[in-house]
Amino acid sequence: MIEYPETGTLGPAATGTLLIRNVRPYGEGEAVNVLVQDGVIADLDAAADTTADRVLDGGGNVLLPGLVDIHVHLREPGREDTETIATGSAAAAQGGFTAVFTMANTQPVLDQPVIAESVWYKGQAIGLCDVHPVGSITKGLAGKELTEFGMMAQSAAKVRMFSDDGKCVDNPQIMRRAIEYSRGQDVLLAQHCEEPRLTEGAVAHEGEHAARLGLRGWPRAAEESIVARDALLARDYGGRVHICHASTVGSVELVTWAKERGIPMTAEVTPHHLILTDERLYSYDGVNRVNPPLRETHDTVALRQALLDGVIDCVATDHAPHGSEEKCCEFEHARPGMLGLETSLAIIADTFVRTGLADWRWVAKVMSERPCEIVRLPGHGRPIAVGEPANLTVVDPDCTWVASGEAMASKSENTPYEGMEFHTKVVHTVLRGHVTCEHGTASAPRTEAQQ
Repeated sequence: MIEYPETGTLGPAATGTLLIRNVRPYGEGEAVNVLVQDGVIADLDAAADTTADRVLDGGGNVLLPGLVDIHVHLREPGREDTETIATGSAAAAQGGFTAVFTMANTQPVLDQPVIAESVWYKGQAIGLCDVHPVGSITKGLAGKELTEFGMMAQSAAKVRMFSDDGKCVDNPQIMRRAIEYSRGQDVLLAQHCEEPRLTEGAVAHEGEHAARLGLRGWPRAAEESIVARDALLARDYGGRVHICHASTVGSVELVTWAKERGIPMTAEVTPHHLILTDERLYSYDGVNRVNPPLRETHDTVALRQALLDGVIDCVATDHAPHGSEEKCCEFEHARPGMLGLETSLAIIADTFVRTGLADWRWVAKVMSERPCEIVRLPGHGRPIAVGEPANLTVVDPDCTWVASGEAMASKSENTPYEGMEFHTKVVHTVLRGHVTCEHGTASAPRTEAQQ
């Protein structure tokens, strides 16, 4: 049984009653009416005319636990020109998320308790989703000296996950010490797997397309060598290691090997690595630059199957906003990263549910339940049941819409899905009884609403 650690002080649950009419939990059975009382599910079979302080029409759509993303970049502090905690929280709410984990590569780096606390408190004040700060593994992301995991974990933010994402902890001795230290603090290490000596100057997957276009290639071995090394370190020193944005067939094979031997390793995959390939390089459009790079078709096929099989544990967006000047330039100078929060569920549903490969309970598992298990997050990823926190999302499985960066809540517009048609859409999102998204539009931040 998972023991959940204490989290930071949460914003208040909604008071009073909320009635969500005409929804199908996990897309199963007849539609029901869900009554929420003071932020907790009170009844899953309420009468349609039940008196409530607020009523949402579910339209006969699917009801899921609120989604959880353990890998986003909200850019605050330091790059508020591209995203803020407020705009990122709005994007999360519109994507059906009730909790996100924001990475440490901010300016300044999230390597001190006071910085983590400022992110945590601001997320709670805004109130659109729980924003959990991820601490850096090394001070300043320099890869030389470990961050004080204990101080960060015991801070008001209760940091439970550490990562130098954007950079790899490539020094094996430093990573060994981090794993030993993390075991004593019972925190999770999330590794950006990239051997930098193999990727110097690389901007695209090392393959036929990059060669034809004259783009310096990023080999699979750069990722896989770190996955293998960290699996061995986790085996010998016992700390929990999570693989960020797995992108290759070889990474799937290595994670499979680790799990078969009981090594405490988990892995995530991004939506873009599930459906996009390096064939998009021919546009030379900087929006397609991402780390790790878009791979080949047989990599995407292997990643999809690994997610279905449970070898890869969960979906994480790696939501990475960038300004237009950072993307509308020569490909090799474009900043790596893509938006992901508002398109993630649609991609997973269209790829797996609409094709009959999986059902909505599986979606709840890989986008809510399993992420919470990995980071040991209480209150989210819980069953839709009486007595559980009302962290919920209502999803229309038959809504056709076209992705547009300009129309998204994110402050940036760098979506690789511009003009792409999807068929699944978030209708409502609820956080502890607060309606954070209604009819597809995020609510005003609580701090603004109170002014």
